[in-house]
Amino acid sequence: MSDFLQVAGKTFVVFGVANRKSVAWVTAKTLEEQGARVVYSVRSEARKKSLETLLAGKPVFICDVEQEGAVERLAADVANAGLTPVHGIVHSIAFANYSEGFKPFHETKRADFLQATAVSAFSLVELARAFKPHLAPQASVVTIGISSLLVTPDNYGYMGPIKAALESTVRFLAKSFSADSAVRFNAVGAGPLKTSASAGIPGYLESYLYAEKLTFRKKNLETQEVANGVVFLLSERSSGINGTTLVVDAGLGANYFDKEIIRLAMRMEK
Repeated sequence: MSDFLQVAGKTFVVFGVANRKSVAWVTAKTLEEQGARVVYSVRSEARKKSLETLLAGKPVFICDVEQEGAVERLAADVANAGLTPVHGIVHSIAFANYSEGFKPFHETKRADFLQATAVSAFSLVELARAFKPHLAPQASVVTIGISSLLVTPDNYGYMGPIKAALESTVRFLAKSFSADSAVRFNAVGAGPLKTSASAGIPGYLESYLYAEKLTFRKKNLETQEVANGVVFLLSERSSGINGTTLVVDAGLGANYFDKEIIRLAMRMEK
């Protein structure tokens, strides 16, 4: 069988593996199945230890993107370990402090918003800058966004605007890098997924089941489907795609007026 994606033998750095359910892990596993070498970056020694069995025998580095200079040290460590050039990077990290529960958006604290922005959006700028000298000429950087920036879910809090900043960051990095390289930047806008991170969001199950009814197929996304989109964008088969968001949502964003949803909503109003 031909190697359509042509990622075999290439090196990819994946940020954000938390467990077997995470988009980062499924993406990394898919890359390895296609013959690629994956370098893993996790946020702490504790996270590395928790993933000991999952990542046994694989190159794993620690990088807490919230710490200034951490990404630069990581890039140097990866290079010193002989793991360059890097053909692609997966940025699948996000953080929001909801320890006090969800509040109206206008009550968002400055410290919480800035921390979430630094981890979830600006870290993409930092890793792009740090890894630029180590990227292959046709490298691809992919981050994980959300399927729609127009919706305003109550239980997503201030992460909506931050994901919007992440998506804008993708476009500006694509333009910035184009001045002297062919490195591409894109995002995958994923619909609701059943991950450990989402399980901690109050009311997420109801939102997840609602989203399922809005998909054309009446079946929610599998994490593998999102990972497939990421791997495609990492491959040179997507060479004509740059500075954009590939929406992977099984059609839910175009199905707001589904007759079954309307019927159920109107029945509840009576």
